[in-house]
Amino acid sequence: MQPIHTLHDFFLRSGADVRAYHLGRRVEPCALDTLAHFESGESPWPAPWQAQARLGLVFRLGDVPDPLIWFLALPLDEQGHLSPAPRDAFVQRLLETLGRSVQNLGRESGDTVDNLMKDNPLAFTPSLTFQALLHARATRDMGLPASQHLEPVEAYLSGQQTQDWQALGLQGIADYAVRLDDEAADTLAGQLRELPDEVLTSLCYCLEHVEIPDTLAVALRHRGEAAAGLGDIEAFCACVRAVSGASPTLAGEWFDALLADPDACGPDLFAAMAGRGWFHLEEAERLPRFLTRLAEEPRADFAAVARDLALIPRLRLPVLMVLREAEATSPIGRRLAGLAAPRQPQG
Repeated sequence: MQPIHTLHDFFLRSGADVRAYHLGRRVEPCALDTLAHFESGESPWPAPWQAQARLGLVFRLGDVPDPLIWFLALPLDEQGHLSPAPRDAFVQRLLETLGRSVQNLGRESGDTVDNLMKDNPLAFTPSLTFQALLHARATRDMGLPASQHLEPVEAYLSGQQTQDWQALGLQGIADYAVRLDDEAADTLAGQLRELPDEVLTSLCYCLEHVEIPDTLAVALRHRGEAAAGLGDIEAFCACVRAVSGASPTLAGEWFDALLADPDACGPDLFAAMAGRGWFHLEEAERLPRFLTRLAEEPRADFAAVARDLALIPRLRLPVLMVLREAEATSPIGRRLAGLAAPRQPQG
């Protein structure tokens, strides 16, 4: 009988019904093959966040009726591969708790498995928005109905019912975003101009995790540009983050326009682009422009953002090439020189 060395081994051998979700840059499904290749060292993690592979694992084990949820943050090395020791320690603790036989794994109570998250150095608590998005995706993927909070959100955002927007629940907004179809998106686009700023930002923080049709993206861009004109940086950047889920052409056009405008560029915008729209930075000319603007902004943490982008497998080589080819007198070159300069002693 093959020993259990990895999380993938555990779920495979225990017969658990499991769904995995990325919880780093966006809340989206993660194929179990991705986890297997990552744990075996074959592949780096595709969507790292703060040098971690953040996962939500939703599973049923044995006769437990309700799904269990693990939130795990697996540390990465400088190449974006798994640093195995913490994972190994967790799997060892898991096996010691349940007993080493596959039969025991299948019959053990959910409480015992769930208790493994207590005092677990790999466990983390996602933001409330991430938790709501995970619940929304998991219930939809399992064919379960949305939460009771969805109906009033649909009624409000479609303009069919006027009510106190403060009564809308975050879970309902997350359910709405995950289940958004083209018809509802077109209706929302027509309502977007009238939404209170608080509803807009909460909605955008959910929409940034899903793909959106261009009609809605155009309306979000208009609302975002209006917010920028009023100096509302939070609403502006929320719209940028949400538009990252639009088509590469439409989202890319707005990214290019913003990067061409020095007045639009600031730390919050860079965080929105790198955190939620990183895949639009793969375009050959856009990435150097982004890194140049980032280097020009003294309030931005150039090293942290560049390092974070370089951990993304598809961006690693392009980022390193831009840094390597930067002229010494360019904004990027000056930033790199400042990072390499020895620190002056204090006092």
